[in-house]
Amino acid sequence: MLKAIQILGSSSGFVSYRLKKPQPNSLISIPISLLLPASQGPFRMSSTHSKSNPQGPSSSVAIHSTGNIRKINFCQFCGGPAKHEIPDGEEKVRAICTRCGKITYENPKMVVGCLIEHDKKILMCRRKIHPSYGLWTLPAGYMEIGESAAEGAIRETWEEANAEAEVQSPFAQLDIPLIGQSYMIFLAKLKYPHFSPGPESSECQLFELDDIPFDSLAFSSMLVTLKLYIEDIKVGRPKFHYGIINKRPETSPSESHAYTLDFHMQS
Repeated sequence: MLKAIQILGSSSGFVSYRLKKPQPNSLISIPISLLLPASQGPFRMSSTHSKSNPQGPSSSVAIHSTGNIRKINFCQFCGGPAKHEIPDGEEKVRAICTRCGKITYENPKMVVGCLIEHDKKILMCRRKIHPSYGLWTLPAGYMEIGESAAEGAIRETWEEANAEAEVQSPFAQLDIPLIGQSYMIFLAKLKYPHFSPGPESSECQLFELDDIPFDSLAFSSMLVTLKLYIEDIKVGRPKFHYGIINKRPETSPSESHAYTLDFHMQS
């Protein structure tokens, strides 16, 4: 496993990876088609930053493992006390049970949701739960075991907005390493022009693009998604976007502007 890699853009359809730790033959080239969905066509890479990054865009983007490490005190299998050390053959500190010897691995959570356009307006929900109580978001939530990402996005739309969504296409995958989340947002339509607040929402509303409450958005992922969508509409067609949202450390989820968008690629 690598702690960090440097990604160098290339117009040849290949992405070059240089290992941060010097090793023999450390520069390798991998066809970008192996890293991205083949159905999406050619991708253009850019580095997009918010105002919180004074350095501005750069020609290469370093991807670092910046996620929070949560200390696990007890084994999830037998309940025994855990010690924290690097297992043989690995490079990261893990929680290892002192009783049964099993290792606890933590993996990122997948969040799925819908960006629903209806009559040239976007459906949004005001949150009635924490975090980000009272702020606006697209209908989205954690993907469940046993469902696909698209099925999860449709379910979350029903739960939060009592709306039946019809998924049209994937729109954005946004990784947030600091909090261990990956967002998959789909473009969708309403099957029927009916919606109302679900148990986790206090209000649901269709917003004109110019009226989207950017200063009252619940999460950086929603801010990035909506900005990318508006940019696409201005040029005439939605694209598929991938990017890494690097949150400013020690900021709350509701501080939606405290981020940079790095390694942004679009079809």
